[in-house]
Amino acid sequence: MSNPVPVAARAAAARLAAEHGPGVIAEVDAVLHAQRRAERPGQFVDPLSLGSFIVAVATLAWTIYADLRKRTPEPRPEEVERQVIVELHEQGDAGREDANRIAAIAVAETIRAARADGQGFESP
Repeated sequence: MSNPVPVAARAAAARLAAEHGPGVIAEVDAVLHAQRRAERPGQFVDPLSLGSFIVAVATLAWTIYADLRKRTPEPRPEEVERQVIVELHEQGDAGREDANRIAAIAVAETIRAARADGQGFESP
């Protein structure tokens, strides 16, 4: 099972770029690159940036989606979104004014990426 987070995070950033500016796409790419490179000393990624938030939400969405798939082969997107939003509030990460909207977009893109990778709702 591959990780759909990079695809989902980039797709969410592309959807959000119209209202947040094209820099959000570069922010997401920087966060994903830093994760791949295991954040060598001297690298810095702003944890409060929109890009970091998008990647974190996509990662959380993927974790929740994969966990739900252990109980049901077809988790409902609404259930994944609800659990992501609850978790964000519990972790104190929902302080952004648009956190719920960003979460909804990241969840939708994570599920879309999982489907495209054969990990979604369709039966094999």
